[in-house]
Amino acid sequence: MSRDEMKTALNADISAALAPLARRPPSHVFLIACGGSLSVMHAGKYFLDRRSARLASDLLNADEFVCRDPLKLGPDALVILCSQTGMTPETLRAAAHARSRGARTIGMTLDPGSPLAKSAEAAVSYQASYTTGAPIDSADSNYGVLLMLLAELVRIVDGEDHVPALLQSLGALQPAIDRAHLHFAPVFADFAPRLARKSVVYTMASGPCYGAAYSFAICVLMEMLWIGSQAVHADEFFHGSFEVVDRDAAFIQFVGLGETRRLDERARAFLERFGASENLLVLDAGELDLCGIDEGFQPYLTPLILFDVLWKFAYRLAALRGHVMLDGRRYMKKLTDY
Repeated sequence: MSRDEMKTALNADISAALAPLARRPPSHVFLIACGGSLSVMHAGKYFLDRRSARLASDLLNADEFVCRDPLKLGPDALVILCSQTGMTPETLRAAAHARSRGARTIGMTLDPGSPLAKSAEAAVSYQASYTTGAPIDSADSNYGVLLMLLAELVRIVDGEDHVPALLQSLGALQPAIDRAHLHFAPVFADFAPRLARKSVVYTMASGPCYGAAYSFAICVLMEMLWIGSQAVHADEFFHGSFEVVDRDAAFIQFVGLGETRRLDERARAFLERFGASENLLVLDAGELDLCGIDEGFQPYLTPLILFDVLWKFAYRLAALRGHVMLDGRRYMKKLTDY
């Protein structure tokens, strides 16, 4: 979809993947992936919890899904799996395991010809600028595609149609991201020299934003910048993690929208009281210009907006550390014998 077009219908592969479910709707949804692909599923899980009375759901790491082998995994379950390359071994094992139990499967991947696309009963494709470097419209990102899948699934199972509001919101998403980059640019210019010198930078969030904080901690700070990190849930913060806070502790905090915002605000107040403002980078979704995005979908789309702007911030950190993003990794994509 070009940036000049408004989204008026679900992607054709999404409609085709879900059409057979209308005859026999699932009662349970498993959201399965690893790493960054798994992080995206958090917003989807939150959406299902809030918007579906008939669909139970679980979010699991791919290989743990296989090992755990949930008793509810069977013909009444739908398993949605995600792998950017479509070649993640753990996710391929999960797809095979789900099908062996009689569950229906949908694979999300960049490559419609990938092993995951062939292993799942149906495949839907998405786009990603982070790995390809090609500009995209974020409506076609993994977040956008997952929410389209789930909104249509809720329409099929619950009879509640959130699809028009979602499509309207996806049409306004890329302009909102572009505005967010401009909004946070001076903040990032201020914080980059300080955070680039840190050996540990924690991330913190709750609700739909938790997955984005998790992904930035493990896939960016640790994987690509070799900065120690841990994603801390804003409420779990008060059950042990807050003991690390002092004037030198560095945090990147997501303050989201919706029901869990008060959890983020409580954690921010503690960090401002006992930490140092120069080491506390707050990304407050309440500051974003979300014009055109339906209020009901704002909590589920702000994680993508905040992660997208942080991705550019990561390149600024990498330059200051003399590090090469993506290509500077020691093990990822370079070892196969583990």
